Amino acid sequence: MQKRPKYKRDTLSRPCRAPCAAAPLFNTHPVYLLPVKALALTLQVTSHRLQQYLQLTKPRVNSLIVFCAVIGMFMATPGMVPWRILIAATLGIGLVAGAAAAVNCLIEQKIDALMARTRGRPLPRGEITSVDTVLFSAALGGAGLALLFLQVNPYTMWLTLATFVGYAVIYTVFLKPNTPQNIVIGGASGAMPPVLGWAAVTGDAPGPAWALFLIIFVWTPPHFWSLALYRTKEYAAAGVPMLPVTHGAEYTRRHVFLYTVGLTLVTLVPFLIGMAGRFYLVSAVVLDAIFLAYAWLVWRQYSDVAAQKTFRWSIYYLALLFAALLIDHYLPA
Repeated sequence: MQKRPKYKRDTLSRPCRAPCAAAPLFNTHPVYLLPVKALALTLQVTSHRLQQYLQLTKPRVNSLIVFCAVIGMFMATPGMVPWRILIAATLGIGLVAGAAAAVNCLIEQKIDALMARTRGRPLPRGEITSVDTVLFSAALGGAGLALLFLQVNPYTMWLTLATFVGYAVIYTVFLKPNTPQNIVIGGASGAMPPVLGWAAVTGDAPGPAWALFLIIFVWTPPHFWSLALYRTKEYAAAGVPMLPVTHGAEYTRRHVFLYTVGLTLVTLVPFLIGMAGRFYLVSAVVLDAIFLAYAWLVWRQYSDVAAQKTFRWSIYYLALLFAALLIDHYLPA
């Protein structure tokens, strides 16, 4: 009898009794993935929305504002600022500053739409409505003022409210669109942060606090005019009477240098009144020398690149100057 040929069983065709190593741990059927995708999409949309609202607060500008306010707090006391005051005042001042920036964006949205530097903001792009901006600003400002009143002191709250009005209303509505001295006069509100910080700790604003105010007040024109010099055409197209638009580039470049000279003298005041020591003095002289060199280039050898470098340096300058004040304050006498 003829034997049947033997064939090897195809093991691949047999069902796998043990769990296959390549089997997915979770069910990847599209029906089961829908909630996950929906959650991811929701988180993405929410994150984008939060970023839009954050842009309204001008975070890069306000980080310098809050930093100067914190330096004012530390300069007001020989020791450590109480943690409750430090946290509450920093948060409160930051919230109100963000609210003021949002109001500024609201009022200037038509101007912002005409300028390359600002047309990407949420309001000109139509990503956030004017009503939403008003509600957002009211919520931020109200929370910040309440925090200052309840956790810091009423005097700081009223000073901060006055600063808000000075920037969001007086500067934005009346000064900026009507006078080339907008930056000079309006710079008073931008110079208030160290005074606010000082008042948060002591409940008062003595002479040394106003010395810090004076530094920022004189720093503001060369800082903004450097920007305005290489953005002159944009300001002119938007109808904003910045100094180079109304008085010309040569006049503005000269005043950038003159104000920087004035700033150099003003930065010596903390040392002269005994508020700061030699470390601060040396730091201020070095920083001033660099700023003067940039300002000289803007005046005598102008280029847009020089103006851009001067503008950027002015930001680093102020942060480093106030940092030097803080370090000097805690160095042994």
